[in-house]
This record gives sequence, C-alpha cells and structure tokens, in this order.
Amino acid sequence: MKEGTIALDGAVWLTAGGEKFGGADRVALLRAIAASGSITQAAKALKMSYKAAWDAVDAMNNLAGMALVERTTGGKGGGGTRLTLRGAQLVDNFELIARAHRSFVAQLAQQAGGSADDWLLIGRMGLKTTARNQFMGHVTQVKRGTVNDEIELSVAGGQKIVAIVTHESTDGLDLVPGARAYALINAASIIVVTEGAGARFSARNQLAGHIARLQTGAVNTEVVIALPGGATIAAIVTNDSSAALDLAVGVAASAIFKASCVILGVPA
Repeated sequence: MKEGTIALDGAVWLTAGGEKFGGADRVALLRAIAASGSITQAAKALKMSYKAAWDAVDAMNNLAGMALVERTTGGKGGGGTRLTLRGAQLVDNFELIARAHRSFVAQLAQQAGGSADDWLLIGRMGLKTTARNQFMGHVTQVKRGTVNDEIELSVAGGQKIVAIVTHESTDGLDLVPGARAYALINAASIIVVTEGAGARFSARNQLAGHIARLQTGAVNTEVVIALPGGATIAAIVTNDSSAALDLAVGVAASAIFKASCVILGVPA
C-alpha cells in the first residue's frame, strides 16, 4: 500500500433483537450444511469440530428465536441435517446484504483516497462470554424485594427465565417490562432431571424438553436439551450421573437452575 492512502474494510454481521449472532463464518456453516445435508461434512469442510459446529447452530437457533437448522430422518444414510425455510432465507438475504456492503465500502474508500491518515472500519463487534447458554428475550415482570429484585424474562418458544439481581442492577440496566435483555447461564450450574413429574424443586427455573445430543468426555458429559420453539440449553454432568440417569438422545428431560445462577445483560 502506498504511504498516505486509505484502505477501508468491514464485515457484515446479522443481529437478532439488537444482538449480533453471526457473520460470514456462521453463514458459511449454514451454506455448507445446505450443500452437504450433513453437519458432520459441513464441519469438516470448514475445518471445525463437530461440537463447535453444533454449538454455533444452537447459538443461532436460540438468538433467532426459531430453528434455522433441523435434523432429517430416513433415507439411505439414515437421516441428516438441513436448513429450515427460515435458515435458507437467512443465507440468501445475507448474500444480498454482503454484496451491497462491499459496494458501499468500495465507494467510501474512493471518496477517502486522498487522506493521509490510516483508517480501519471495524464491523465485527459481538458478545463474548464463557457462559454456554445465551438467551435473548424481553422482560415480562419485575418483582421488587427488600434487597434484590426478581426479573422474569420471556425467551424463544415462550419459555420463562427468572433471575435474581440487586436493585442497583435493575436500575442500572433499566430492567423494566418490555425491555430487551439476554440471560447467561453457565452449563455447570444446571441440574438435569429425567423423571421429575410430580416432584417439587426449590430451583426457580425449570425448562422441560428432550435430550438432543450427548457429548461424553473423560470425566463429564455435556447434555444438550432441546426446548419447545427450537431453543436449546446445555448442562454439564458427571459421567457417573449420566449413566445413573440413563441419559440418551430422545429422553424427556428438564434443565433446572437457580435464579441466582442467571446473569442478565442488555444490548449496548
């Protein structure tokens, strides 16, 4: 590059409810799934691990509020993975937006070509957190307490998540009914229950669904529970607990966690 010239660059990211949930890399994963009909083949093509691919799909499904990718059954290979109509539409729309974005950046670069300063157009900003579970939603109820407040959040599929936060957090984040917010829950904070009918638990949050995937490690097992509406929630249990509960794909299960284990955030 010649001294004194400007090079502008940028990237397109898609958002759901004001939260950025994917750019060209995740759209490439969706495109690869559509082409191969297999998340395993798509992950190999993009040099991703099978787990990383599913984690990305889970995150997109949760933040989109509906399934973008779904499993198929039957056929010669016994089933596979495909995009839903919404997922295919998302890929098509991203391509249109990306082309328009490249044209815009090219025009902007031409207009700025005489400047002596170096500029960098940063287009990639997103939420980064170690919490395995991230849900977007809106506040439906606020119960003020003596010291803390109870915040109810409605997320994808009509699920309700309750968090306990301080008065300062409620006021500082402007958590009022109708406000957009996201809930973060560490997978290690979740208890998996498979036969909870009629039982009562002190944990405020109880999300029922069925086991979609199991990832067994040397000591622990990651359990991914599919929830109504296309969302998922992941829990970490010991291998001994997994065996004792006879955890298997398709088994009805509930994710139980305390309201104090939920961290709330709001879009910047």
